[in-house]
Amino acid sequence: MQSVVESFSASYAIARMKFLQAAASANLSVTSHLHPLAGRDDEALAMDVVFDGFPDADSLLIVTSACHGVEGHCGSGVQVFALHDEEWRAMARAQSVAVLYVHALNPYGFSHVRRATHENVDLNRNFQDFSKPLPENTAYRALQPLLLPARWPPDAENTAAVARFIQTHGMDAFQAAISRGQHEFPDGMFFGGTSPTWSNQTIRQVLRDHATHARRIAWIDLHTGLGPNGVGERIFACKDDKAALERARNWWGGNGATPVTSIYDGSSTSAFLTGLMWMALYQECPQAQYTGIAMEYGTLPMTEIMPALRAEHWLNIHPEAPAALASQIKRQMMDAFYIDTDAWKNQVISQARQALLQAAQGLSA
Repeated sequence: MQSVVESFSASYAIARMKFLQAAASANLSVTSHLHPLAGRDDEALAMDVVFDGFPDADSLLIVTSACHGVEGHCGSGVQVFALHDEEWRAMARAQSVAVLYVHALNPYGFSHVRRATHENVDLNRNFQDFSKPLPENTAYRALQPLLLPARWPPDAENTAAVARFIQTHGMDAFQAAISRGQHEFPDGMFFGGTSPTWSNQTIRQVLRDHATHARRIAWIDLHTGLGPNGVGERIFACKDDKAALERARNWWGGNGATPVTSIYDGSSTSAFLTGLMWMALYQECPQAQYTGIAMEYGTLPMTEIMPALRAEHWLNIHPEAPAALASQIKRQMMDAFYIDTDAWKNQVISQARQALLQAAQGLSA
């Protein structure tokens, strides 16, 4: 079996290579949806898809990585390990559960150490009905001038102004104002876009290709950046539906696992969000009963995450920044969303493997 540490990668190019090799070693074919742009090192970018199981299986588990590009180091590691995990694969087959692995939903962000797509869009805020008025975020509008100042690092005046906002309103309010998403500032943070991104359109095609036959679908979307270091919060990822929440808590909340939290009742570390990716499941696969979670692994405190995000967004709109500063900002971004230690990686795999097994058992119940 592939070791835990060997399943993770320090770059998108290596992560993709390991994923393709893992699929080959499992005798599974790969469908690659090529991205229109090149990667940081001029490598090809793709959303790679592997289907493991009977094509007409009634029960389907979807496992996705890199919705937020830089978070793909974690999610890719989980997918690579799972494809090498014969015990897990045999258990899923025994339960008549097919598994759809979607590697690098946002390959551009993964390669370029960005959270956003090449359109500077937060993919997990992009699944809106663009024929209707888009949500407004007045709190972000007020903060926008402070978040991305003319120079980086911010000067003393800017630092003091941000500190006053946090002192007055609290860190949770600061996080919520920014992370809720906004559709007003295309160069800004957590921009939800004004039309569907390449990744939005492509994952919808993947669902149409592989998921329209299933009567029961579960989805585990792998993320990092919120919560205590190494703890995988299981965030309910469905519509605000009591029956679906009860299923999610029954499936994933037992055997010592962290409780399933929800953005709808305030129990999650995540703010209330709209335009979430899994909304596409309801639209593309209306035949299925759907139950899903976002697996959110903690890395660093929010007091370190937010400066890293601000710096990286600033760099995106200031490509003329000195090379040394750009390198420092990218390193800060990596450190914020990927803890490169054996202990953290082992925590990630242990909890993810438990969630995979629980999902298969839930689907087959």
